[in-house]
Amino acid sequence: MNFQKTLKNSSMLKLDNHCLSRVFGVLLVLILTLNVCTCKGIAQEQDTVQSTTKFDFSKIEKFRNTKLQGQIINDYDSIFSPSQRIELTKLLYDYDIKTTRQVVVVTVDSIKPYSDIQKYATDLMNYWGVGNAETNNGLAIVLCKPCRKVAIATGYGTELVLTDDICKKVIEETIIPEFKKGDYYLGIKTGVLELIERWE
Repeated sequence: MNFQKTLKNSSMLKLDNHCLSRVFGVLLVLILTLNVCTCKGIAQEQDTVQSTTKFDFSKIEKFRNTKLQGQIINDYDSIFSPSQRIELTKLLYDYDIKTTRQVVVVTVDSIKPYSDIQKYATDLMNYWGVGNAETNNGLAIVLCKPCRKVAIATGYGTELVLTDDICKKVIEETIIPEFKKGDYYLGIKTGVLELIERWE
């Protein structure tokens, strides 16, 4: 009788050990899974923070000076001749006086630390405060010749008329064909004229 009791207790002990092993295994898998998910979440969160971080343009003297002086043509990469800069400045200045719509043209040799020229153009335009604060009617054309990239950034008021699709079409069908011929000035000028015509 004692032997049967011992045997029964021994079986229960083995059963308890078996159950404990399975529970421990399940808990271990659960802990590891949660740990991996948490690490993934942290990594994704850090990626999101990095991709939405704005560059501080005020730390760059040329951008700071442009903001103070309110320049329309900012040919930092020296792509245009002096007479071309004067002609484009007059065109955009007269348009601003007539309509209060502000257009700036920027050429740069790099968009670092950005990889997306559209974001670069938008952030730079916002830093400079291009356009009327109330109507948000600014527009910036940014060309990075060494990067082989061009972008048109618009304020919210401008975007009501000059949608992303229109701007993309102007870049692809008007600006880039002239760039391919090596005429960067004509590409920008005809692009500006088409944008002005569509903006009316």
